Amino acid sequence: MLRSVADTHALIWYLYDDPRLSTPARTEFEAAAANGDVIGLSVISLAEIVYLGEKGRIHPDVFGRLLDALDQPGAVLRVLPLDRAVVEVMPNIDRSAVPDLPDRVIAATARFAGVPLISRDRQIRLAGLHTIW
Repeated sequence: MLRSVADTHALIWYLYDDPRLSTPARTEFEAAAANGDVIGLSVISLAEIVYLGEKGRIHPDVFGRLLDALDQPGAVLRVLPLDRAVVEVMPNIDRSAVPDLPDRVIAATARFAGVPLISRDRQIRLAGLHTIW
């Protein structure tokens, strides 16, 4: 069962057991793993990780580590598509509140799926989305 969707930074911090991941966010990942549920990630997060690695903003190994995590049997992480259904939800994510395209796609993915979004992003959290942080 899809439990929630992770924003890109939350996903990276989970993979690296980074202390910046909040306790409620960490608990969400751990509860999903314990219950056999999954945390979704928008396919745009994969592209964003490649982009950030190329720019030197994150370690270039993050992408490979994420792919390894996705390929594990019983993986807690699952890639969710960017398709027409998600794009049709995007107009419901206020562009003035969430101006960044990847953030709008990730938010629309969570809203389309009807699950909370794991995100520290203040703009997303103030945009009326159900978030976990």
